[in-house]
Amino acid sequence: MTETNLDDPLYRHMGLKRIVAMAPEGKATLEYEARPEMCHSGGVVQGGFITGWIDAAMAHAAIAKHGTGITPMSLELKVSFFAPTRPGLVIAEGWVERDGRRTAFYEGHLKAPDGTVLAKATSTILLADSARVQKASDAAFEKSS
Repeated sequence: MTETNLDDPLYRHMGLKRIVAMAPEGKATLEYEARPEMCHSGGVVQGGFITGWIDAAMAHAAIAKHGTGITPMSLELKVSFFAPTRPGLVIAEGWVERDGRRTAFYEGHLKAPDGTVLAKATSTILLADSARVQKASDAAFEKSS
């Protein structure tokens, strides 16, 4: 399991409660708290949060399998919504479907605590070298300052 700072502003904004598991075979389970301010009309969580939660679970699964030397970068992401997500605890799970040296295919879903599948996703992920990603990020930040 990798260390994650749950006080990170992005994790806090997304409602991450805890990382339940990160298995070396390429699986991850994360728990989120869907809050009322994440909802649109009718008390339904906005789809961008749902997409982000599943995407994060798939990224954590990739890191569990390949280590922190890679940064998973989504090349394609498809989400299907099956049932409305309401405020409360939700569970995002991600797993490797097919792995490659630079490109991998992951799947994931979001479940209610009772096991009801609320949404499913598939993703094509670039397994980018973390050092190169950080170097490019630093250069872009420097250029914009």
